[in-house]
Amino acid sequence: MGPTHEVTNQPGPPEDRDPWAADAALRQAAASAGADASALAAYGAALAAPEMRAAARAAERHPPLLHRFDRAGHRIDQVEFHPGYHALLGLGLGLSYAAGPWTGGRHATHAAMVYLHSTLEPATSCPMTMAYAAVPALAADPGLESAWRPRLVSAAYDPSDMPSDAKRGATMGMAMTEKQGGSDLRQTATRAEPADGAWQLTGHKWFCSAPMSDAFLTLAQTAVGLTCFLVPRWRPDGRLNDIHLMRLKDKLGNRANASAEIEYHGALAWRLGEEGRGIATILDMVHHTRLDTAVAPAGIMRAALAEAWHWAAHRTAFQRRLVDQPLMARVLADLALDLEGAVALAFRVARAFDGADEADRAFARLGVALAKYLNNKLCPRVVAEAIEVLGGMGYVEDTPLPMLYREAPLNGIWEGSGNVICLDILRTLARVPLAGEVLRAELSAGLGISAPYDAALAAYQDRWRRLPDEAEARAFAEDTALLLAAAALARTTPPAVAAAFAATRLSPRRQTVGTVDLDPAPLLARLAPG
Repeated sequence: MGPTHEVTNQPGPPEDRDPWAADAALRQAAASAGADASALAAYGAALAAPEMRAAARAAERHPPLLHRFDRAGHRIDQVEFHPGYHALLGLGLGLSYAAGPWTGGRHATHAAMVYLHSTLEPATSCPMTMAYAAVPALAADPGLESAWRPRLVSAAYDPSDMPSDAKRGATMGMAMTEKQGGSDLRQTATRAEPADGAWQLTGHKWFCSAPMSDAFLTLAQTAVGLTCFLVPRWRPDGRLNDIHLMRLKDKLGNRANASAEIEYHGALAWRLGEEGRGIATILDMVHHTRLDTAVAPAGIMRAALAEAWHWAAHRTAFQRRLVDQPLMARVLADLALDLEGAVALAFRVARAFDGADEADRAFARLGVALAKYLNNKLCPRVVAEAIEVLGGMGYVEDTPLPMLYREAPLNGIWEGSGNVICLDILRTLARVPLAGEVLRAELSAGLGISAPYDAALAAYQDRWRRLPDEAEARAFAEDTALLLAAAALARTTPPAVAAAFAATRLSPRRQTVGTVDLDPAPLLARLAPG
């Protein structure tokens, strides 16, 4: 007892919990998608280790530092990260977060690793996700692919700042966004000029995450048009490439990773793909990063709800545990239902990424946009409500909730904000007839789930007899994604969960959490660890 009071009724932090073993929804969804359970059990156990949790907290509390020059005045454009950052990348890359799908594993296993990693420290997912997604884009040039792919799919993480051919493993980032264009990549102003069998780039990039990557895929204008290039951090002759880090972004989200503004001052680059076909070339990378931006918000929601459940299960008010009080139970169950739908939808999409036929590829292209849209609209709301469960304690940095709240909007912006994604959904359905056929088959397969699902599908088919105009694109995306989530839940979760989702999400719902009529028990049982 202290000099003024005894500490009671103040739950400490949750014990180091295994995010795989504690998550029934994830295990069921991953199994339905064909993920490797043994690899995911190993990943979850590694993340649960006390030293990894300490590394995550340290990386968040000690942001990266930019060093533009050394003591003699030479440009080094180097970012210094906390050792905890490197420890987390070493763990993820060592357990095949980036390499798995390209070395005999499955995209569904990778997706579950994204989810698990996001429950602990989302910032370090960024460089690993970009390394994963760069691999298929390299197929546009066999020479560059043979030079870079072996290091990108290596299980070794090598944080040393040196030419990539001297390293055991490499990472590859992306730098596309410019001030004047944003998502409109055709406004790219960076220029590329031929130079001694390669190219030289001159221009500015407004966002470049993970600027210490060994190389970047980027876009620049040639005489023919917008073209994709690979820009190495180091030149083959051992000199640092002319990529100047102008500043690190003082951003809303995570603090462990660095996001930078960069300039190319005649930077050496190699063309990737056909000249004038830059957007088509880099879309392979964008397609795969979108999978991660659809999955990561579900992991963030899970992390927030785990904190909320722990608090409610160990805190009392008015002589009862919070979790036993009807209103709190309903709030937590309502939030858990959002999480259940997000997980089921994300892993249905991940299963399509592993498919071998045209129908799977068409569904993957459409489904990943739908999942990215819906899951990222849910994530900030779920995290905000989880903070409110803890009250003032959820608002301070002693818990991970402020970090999760800052991070919650990120994946809704990265690789296309909401409007861009909705327009892409319409574009896919207009240009890829098979995507519409697969969508109709997927929704029809859910008939018989429940009367609310059948009624909602009939109303959907009546309303959307044709593709909507642009102004209705968000309504169409939301309706479609919710129905897909309901159909996916029916295949992977207990009937009570799927029925509750269909009954409360497919008809006009109220605007605030905890206002729907549902039985909390089956949802809280799945939210509880163990």
